[in-house]
Formats: sequence, C-alpha cells, structure tokens
Amino acid sequence: MDIITLLVRAVVVLLAISVHEMAHGYMAYWLGDKTAKSMGRLSLNPFRHLDIVGSLCLLFFGFGWAKPVVVNPYCFKKPRRDMILTSLAGPLSNFIMAFLGLVIFKVLLMTKVLYFNLLLTDIVMTFVEHFVFLNIGLGVFNLLPVPPLDGSKIFLPFLPQRLYADIMRYEHLGWIVLMVALALDVLSPVIGTVGSWVFEALAFLVGGV
Repeated sequence: MDIITLLVRAVVVLLAISVHEMAHGYMAYWLGDKTAKSMGRLSLNPFRHLDIVGSLCLLFFGFGWAKPVVVNPYCFKKPRRDMILTSLAGPLSNFIMAFLGLVIFKVLLMTKVLYFNLLLTDIVMTFVEHFVFLNIGLGVFNLLPVPPLDGSKIFLPFLPQRLYADIMRYEHLGWIVLMVALALDVLSPVIGTVGSWVFEALAFLVGGV
C-alpha cells in the first residue's frame, strides 16, 4: 500500500472501531446497564476502544476487532434479549456506516463533484472504498459465532442451554482459535463471501453503484 492509502485505512479503522464499540455501549446504556458509561466507553475517542492486534488485522487484512465493551447483564430487564441487542448493535453500526458511505459515493457521482480535481477524486474514492469495505469486514467478522466475538452472544444463546453453557465455559480460548484461523487464512473465504453479500444488499438499497 502507498502512504496515502495506508493513512486513509488507518483513519477508517479508528473511526470504524470507535463507532462499533460506542454502539455497544449506548445500546447497553439504553437497556439499563451504565457500566460502559462509567468506564468512559461512550466516546468516539479511538484510544478508549483500541485493541492493537485487532486494529492491525483490520488495517492489513480487512477484518478485526476492538477492545470489548464491558457489559453487566444483571442490569438488564431481560438479560438474554438485551445482551443479544447489545451485541448486535456493534456490527449493525458498521453496516449502517457502510451504507452511508455508499450513499455519499452515489451522491458524489450524481453531482459530478469528483470530476473537478483528479487528486481530490483519487483521495475521496480511496476513502469511500476503504470506509465501505473495512466497515463491512469489521461487521461480518464480529458476527462469527466464535467466543468472544459478538456473534457468539447473538447466535449461541439459541442453542440448548446446557450446550451454550459448555461452549461459553471455554470462551477464554476463543482468541486462540481465532489466531490459528487467521494464521491458516481459513476465515478470508468466509468473510469475503458474506461480505460480498452484504455489499450487494447495501448497493441494491442505494440503487446500485
């Protein structure tokens, strides 16, 4: 990657993880848990949410993670439902941002603003491209049903209670599984395929790009 692309991706990564984790925190707050607020996580300051390894993975591989927001399910009125909603808020926020990126891109094309300056056009196109695809990558990756990713708290609760408890007992080993999967590059085809479906759906919603 050239230096401009790298800088653009870095800015997008910081923005994507900040909104992702803030969305978790605000959803938990709205549902009655003030833990994230008390820890200063209801913020767009990326350094409150930064996980170095996860951010580097997002920067260079297109998918990754941030420092998880702490949630206390005992503060929820309906712990199972509210934990699912809180976990879903992060990936959903990334898909919304990707959609907004496509809307902005569509507007720029329709108004022909990008044709006035080639350098500006190149920078804007690079930013929008990475803004869309890195947000989709972050959202899809975190929907994987592997503890401790968001997907494990969204999909696994629908398993029989005993099986769910057995899986979550080994949640602390989830990062090892993910690191091995990343090292073996077994996640890229899955995330790439699902990510392309998400992109096509979002592009359809904006009338094609």
